[in-house]
Amino acid sequence: MNILNDERVNRRLLVVLAIVVVTLTAVGVWLTYSLLRPTPPRSVAMAIGPEGSFDAEVGKRYREILARDGIELRLVPLAGAVESIARLRDPKSGISIAIIPGGISNRQQSPELVSLGTLYYEPLWLFSRGQHLESHDQFRNLRISIGPEGSASHVLALDFLARVGVIEQESATFLRLTPQESSVKLLSGDINAVVLMGAWETPAVRQLLVAKDIDLASMRRADAWVALYPFLNKLVLPAGGANMAENRPPTDVVLIAPKASLIVRGDLHPAIQYLLLEAASKIHSGPGVFQKAGQFPAPESIDLPLSTHARQFYKTGPSFLQRNLPFWLAVLVQQVLVVLLPVVGVLYPLLRVLPQIFMSIQSRRIYSLYSELRLLERELALAGSSKDDKAFGERLDRLEDRASRLWVPPSLRPQLYNLRLHIRLVGEEAERPATPERRL
Repeated sequence: MNILNDERVNRRLLVVLAIVVVTLTAVGVWLTYSLLRPTPPRSVAMAIGPEGSFDAEVGKRYREILARDGIELRLVPLAGAVESIARLRDPKSGISIAIIPGGISNRQQSPELVSLGTLYYEPLWLFSRGQHLESHDQFRNLRISIGPEGSASHVLALDFLARVGVIEQESATFLRLTPQESSVKLLSGDINAVVLMGAWETPAVRQLLVAKDIDLASMRRADAWVALYPFLNKLVLPAGGANMAENRPPTDVVLIAPKASLIVRGDLHPAIQYLLLEAASKIHSGPGVFQKAGQFPAPESIDLPLSTHARQFYKTGPSFLQRNLPFWLAVLVQQVLVVLLPVVGVLYPLLRVLPQIFMSIQSRRIYSLYSELRLLERELALAGSSKDDKAFGERLDRLEDRASRLWVPPSLRPQLYNLRLHIRLVGEEAERPATPERRL
């Protein structure tokens, strides 16, 4: 049996084991980076409404807060929530964030989107000029602005007005104007009414609430609307809530309102989601006309499921690293931990198993020499007096030389010493005169 020089064999074995360790570690690191995405992007895009909308102003506040941690939040003005959802669902659009009111989409239509929680109420306001609208018959021949196509106001207004029997071209003329345009035209008398969805802080809403000759309609059968549309909520704007001195509105006004949610793509980096949630806590946690302090942001799943990272945030707050370190330092530490995870995960079991593998290989090398010695013993027993003492002795010497040069760890040296002892015993047996009784 041909066996390479022991030093070369051991060196080759160590090289092979090192290659295996490095390869497995590299694969583990690559899989970790691919699956966990440890590095957050430096820039993300957020869809906002047209200029003058409340979410456009809120978007600027998010941009300011994220900039403190070195994240550029690019604001992309769109027609409204419907267009924002469409752009969010398109992975090629580059938009990852938007504020969307309830009733626009659901998990079946948008499986790639998740919610970070609700932020505020967005009531549906019905303003009119020169008359108090109470029944759908009063909508006949009116010019009504219901918001631009692609906006939540447009979609929900059409749905709600159709339900009460107000159909475009049959009983009223619907105009697709922005909130700011609607306010200007209603104040000037160019249109008769405005259906507007927006938060209390929306500039157009605040302008119309305090304007003379502008009436805010109270939603009749609000409980029925909430029953028919579970994403709606019943709110009451108290008399004088807009202007105590002028008593605007003059009476309590019942409103229906969905809650606006912070919606993101499910593949948005967890660190960015945490930053958005921290920003939401700073922006939306204060008291308001329709909300109590600390009511928002809230871990509510209206139409889309709550992100797992949002659930964790609402349960325990930011992670330990994010609470105690600057954002990018926390990310750096997280990256180091992410890299160490596969390294430790691969090296630890390997370091436990490799010594056993090495011991097994070395032990088998000893037993292979034992096998050769066993063959020589058989030949010695069978040859008897006809054996070639010189040739047999040379083979036995070569076997002993290989055994003497064989390197093994200390725990296997007793086996090696026994092998060398047995080789000498076979050599002594071979030097004895042959007798008929000598057999194995």
